[in-house]
Amino acid sequence: MNASPARVRRLRAKLREHYGRPCAPPHEDPLGELVLTVLSQSTNDRNRDVAFLRLRDRLPAWEAVLAAPVDEIEQAIRPGGISKVKSARIKAMDLSWMRDAPVEQSRNFLCELPGVGRKTAACVLLFAYGLRDVPVDTHVSRVGIRLGILPDHANFDRLHDAMLDITPPGAELELHVNLLRHGRRTCHAQRPACASCILRRSCPSRLD
Repeated sequence: MNASPARVRRLRAKLREHYGRPCAPPHEDPLGELVLTVLSQSTNDRNRDVAFLRLRDRLPAWEAVLAAPVDEIEQAIRPGGISKVKSARIKAMDLSWMRDAPVEQSRNFLCELPGVGRKTAACVLLFAYGLRDVPVDTHVSRVGIRLGILPDHANFDRLHDAMLDITPPGAELELHVNLLRHGRRTCHAQRPACASCILRRSCPSRLD
């Protein structure tokens, strides 16, 4: 694995040159972020969004969601699939204390919730509060492993630790979003478009 700071800086610059610098100020809604990521499990983006909008339409305030019977939550999110499991998970959430807590404490708490792992926890911490964590999904891990900046054959806990180690402070959102974009648009799982890849010269896994 070659994830020296200088190499990461070069890769980051190439990605930024091609995809731009993403800007998404923290939205200060950790519960909304957590619910959205729970709803995304085992379904597609469209069904997730329909379920989320139905929930917000029927129970506009998060206080109302937490106070509602689990059956009512289940009815609202049914289009998202496995609604019985997801509704119970949503019912158990309360993150009002998290804004000022240490990142590690918040991460550990989130990961102890049913169905919540490092990726979901990182999404909540980064997107809601702009805290130092980097979500690693299948796209980010695939691109990072192919580039040799993330360890191959590692579980997602180790991948998250490695991603956090190589990410300069302040670049968490940028690297996550641009690696995700690159995985979706170029570095595909089955047929990567190596010939047109902007990182081709830096990639030890390129197909000649």
